[in-house]
Amino acid sequence: MSYRIGILTSGGDCPGLNAAIRGVARAAYQTLDVEIIGIRAGYRGLIDGDYQVMQQSQFSGILTMGGTILGTSRTPFRNMRVVEEDNVDKVHAMKMNYRAMRLDCLVALGGNGTHKTANMLSKEGLNVIGLPKTIDNDIYGTDFTFGFHTAVGIATDVIDRIHTTAASHNRCMVIEIMGNKAGWLTLYSGIAGGADVILLPEIPYDIENVAKVIEERARLDKNFTILAVAEGAMSREEAAMKRKDREAARAQSEYKNISQRVAAQLEQMTGVECRTVIPGHMQRGGSPSAYDRVLSTRFGVHAAHLIKEGRYGLTVALKGNEISENKLEDIAGVPKPVDPDDQIVRTARSMNISFGD
Repeated sequence: MSYRIGILTSGGDCPGLNAAIRGVARAAYQTLDVEIIGIRAGYRGLIDGDYQVMQQSQFSGILTMGGTILGTSRTPFRNMRVVEEDNVDKVHAMKMNYRAMRLDCLVALGGNGTHKTANMLSKEGLNVIGLPKTIDNDIYGTDFTFGFHTAVGIATDVIDRIHTTAASHNRCMVIEIMGNKAGWLTLYSGIAGGADVILLPEIPYDIENVAKVIEERARLDKNFTILAVAEGAMSREEAAMKRKDREAARAQSEYKNISQRVAAQLEQMTGVECRTVIPGHMQRGGSPSAYDRVLSTRFGVHAAHLIKEGRYGLTVALKGNEISENKLEDIAGVPKPVDPDDQIVRTARSMNISFGD
């Protein structure tokens, strides 16, 4: 039997996408009579019918490359069934283009939004397999997503480098790490980088408790303090607000991000000079780590095996050290926040790392 496999990458880019694409392709070429269709710019390409028939040579030399050779875009799930000014019925267009490309299945690489759309298309009758990527590590049902470990390494390197300048100038340094809804990246890099305070969306902080950490370190002749702060971290007061009220209050603030606001408050409360560092999209860029190259490859190969077995409506997952899968309908849209009682949180507390609570 001959197969036509469509592959797309959707949402934010991250290291390991190309390694996963390569894993799917090489395993498919090895075990199936296959033609692979590269869909450009994520679901937008599936909506517009923007694709190319890939050659085997296009999957060579991409293992170490960051980004995605297929390009990506964000097409929010909440808008998928909304007909906008272009008068395009996006779901209908994707189904029609799937058939026009003569696809036997679609492999969608992405995060939570990507998986929600993948699940929707599966329920619409298409053969779909998901691959979980995100630097946030917040996809339910898998221990790790590819891209996460590389981002942890980058964020940790930032924290490492800030230590020396913080110590040299007797400063408090507030480093803002990506993670709007989930704090996994900040938690792991904060521990790995030796942060004194870690602020997460899942554990609302009291700024007075954070100030006490700085003051206590000064009393112990520790002349600097490192804070790893998730971009979605919130104070206890903010956590008590409705989301709309919280967003409105932040919009009216003179500080447009969490790190600047926290730094200003702490400097006023403690008298210690506080500076901010925002590595931003650096955390998404560059070559994947060895761990992510292996994980991405394993995910891609497993996807090819699922195709060979004719098993669809699934997404690949890492459970323990085994590659497995979950039903898309079981994990799509299900959050995976940091549990405040998670063992790794307790490990951090045992190291006298403060969460500001």
